[in-house]
Amino acid sequence: MNPLAEQLNQIIKSAAPHVYDMLSDVGKKLFFPKGILSQSAEAKEKAHAINATIGIATEDGRTMRFDSVMASLNNIRPSQSLTYAPSFGIPALRKQWQTEMFEKNPSLAGKTVSLPVVSCGITHGIATFADVWTSPGDVIILPEMMWGNYSMIFSVRKDARIRHYELFTAEGEFNLGAFEQAVRQEAADHRKITVVLNFPQNPSGYTVSEREADGIVRILTDTAAAGTYVLAVTDDAYFGLFYEPETLKESLFARLCGAHPGILAVKLDGATKENYVWGLRVGFITYGGTFKGDTAPLFDALERKTAGCIRGTISNASHLSQTILLNSMQNEKNAAEKKSKFNILMARAKRVKTVSNDSKYAAAWEVYPFNSGYFMCIRLKTVDAETLRVHLLDRYGVGLISLGESNLRVAFSCMEEADVEKLFDTIFQGVKDLEKSQ
Repeated sequence: MNPLAEQLNQIIKSAAPHVYDMLSDVGKKLFFPKGILSQSAEAKEKAHAINATIGIATEDGRTMRFDSVMASLNNIRPSQSLTYAPSFGIPALRKQWQTEMFEKNPSLAGKTVSLPVVSCGITHGIATFADVWTSPGDVIILPEMMWGNYSMIFSVRKDARIRHYELFTAEGEFNLGAFEQAVRQEAADHRKITVVLNFPQNPSGYTVSEREADGIVRILTDTAAAGTYVLAVTDDAYFGLFYEPETLKESLFARLCGAHPGILAVKLDGATKENYVWGLRVGFITYGGTFKGDTAPLFDALERKTAGCIRGTISNASHLSQTILLNSMQNEKNAAEKKSKFNILMARAKRVKTVSNDSKYAAAWEVYPFNSGYFMCIRLKTVDAETLRVHLLDRYGVGLISLGESNLRVAFSCMEEADVEKLFDTIFQGVKDLEKSQ
């Protein structure tokens, strides 16, 4: 094993031996290389005559560039856009994101978390988490209604086993009983379990209530107290898009940090939906927990292993994207812009809730609970979801996503509020068309 990896492992073992045990086989071997990177950093500081270390091209002491490229970059210097960013991410952006994380999550007050490491979007953040923390045979606990890419990341790429539980009770609440059963059963057979908590949830558009959040934290705390290591991962891709009074308004990450020493909380989030910049591909990976003594060396070691994984896959996320995001976050208009777009999405969600639950559709479908995010789902009662999806697309030019035999997902995020009733009337007509042909 590389001496740098050994050094990081010793730091982690000294601070929290169980965290070292949670690392994947790959994670234990990961490190952030020195070599060229450290030599370049030293040269940047001291090479005042000639610096021949950087793997970019320069001209007249400045970053070499095409004028045709810079013409599209208003007021962003080449050094802030065309050059490589650190594998950890731009320091100012990491700090800004952390600062806002504390502002948005009151339960983090007084707690210590790592500096976020920048990933190339949240999907890359999840894949990086899997590289660092998931070994073949590990169990990942997820609801049966879930984002399909989890299977690709955890099952296909990492050869882990996904344990499902039913997401909702018959009363339309988060199924704490099914969740607890899955956690306890897997904890009985594994020294470590990984629990992925995705709220607002894709595809259902559901976020847990305060009471349900307390139940989740209690279950995971009890599990850790009984001796099982818990990796509690919050996929907060749609964070902030909460439309109902009863929904939890902060990430479960904030409540899991410090819940029990046996819980390592990992927050996966990003600018994709929070800042409406889907194509910029800027995500973040943040660690939290309760540990004895000074947590700085532990978090630094985890950041270095994570950045080493990024260095060994994509090198770094886009410098340009990070600069654009940082400039926007520091702009005085940012808060008002975010509130304005939130209000538009909330109005669409409320309209969808009113229309989709109209009694005239009751024989055709039931609506899954939703209160946040981009999506909602309906469960069809009389026709096959994929057959209906194709029929709606071919005959009416309406595009939806089918999930299994009975579920259709509607992305109200990309619909105008005025089109909501037309959409559900068309779906209803499609159901009647298929019923006649059966």
